[in-house]
Amino acid sequence: MVHKWDITIPELTGDEVRSAYLYLPESYEYEPDRYYPVLYMFDGHNVFWDEDATYGKSWGMEDYMDGTETQLIIAAVECNHSPNHGRLKEYAPFTFRDPKLGYITGKGKITMDWLVNTFKREIDENFRTLPGRETTFIAGSSMGGLMSLYALFEYNAYFSRAAALSPSIWTSTGKIANMIRNADLSPDTVLYMDYGSREIHFHPSMIKQFSKVTSLILERGVYLESRIVPGGNHSEESWERQIPFFMNTLFYEYEPGEQEQE
Repeated sequence: MVHKWDITIPELTGDEVRSAYLYLPESYEYEPDRYYPVLYMFDGHNVFWDEDATYGKSWGMEDYMDGTETQLIIAAVECNHSPNHGRLKEYAPFTFRDPKLGYITGKGKITMDWLVNTFKREIDENFRTLPGRETTFIAGSSMGGLMSLYALFEYNAYFSRAAALSPSIWTSTGKIANMIRNADLSPDTVLYMDYGSREIHFHPSMIKQFSKVTSLILERGVYLESRIVPGGNHSEESWERQIPFFMNTLFYEYEPGEQEQE
């Protein structure tokens, strides 16, 4: 079951309303003593329902979760749709300049501070979550994939595992490299990261950039699953097909112990 409600993010868009989404497993209703890990996702409007998705196609996460009976809560927030690069700014960890996009002021830190200090707190207070780092994950695609990478390295005290699909590392490869080198990481950090083979043509240097970032992540001792997706492109339809891969990584040797029953 997916709940949808209106929220505001004053730090970013004042009183402007956007949607929040929360997926609860079916067992949530009939196992009142059970507590659940949480996956936070970017671009919440694209996560569950085609009718809410920007291009009319969602990831279909509700169908996947119900079909596999995965015991996980998913919390997601709609992006900023401002034509003045609202999404890019909120999902950019670092300020960057692009020949086509111009100067993009990175507000990713503001976005993440709100997510961990306001949104996560609200979710933990109102739902039966396992709020600890080891049971809190994050995922996204494109700029949301970049933010997931940023969250795992810069907010590692909150997130133990992440999935970064088609992350937009082309925006700030040098700054991302420095972030990876200098991040304070716990030794159990897990990351799934991929890029579509058909996306390579849009960024001729992406193979080199992807290889550099992958190598740095491995050097930091992160448990990494990295893929070039055969035939993968930059779309929700393609990312939906990767759900079994990244979910397997997020839950691989996941051992919450007795916390699931409190």
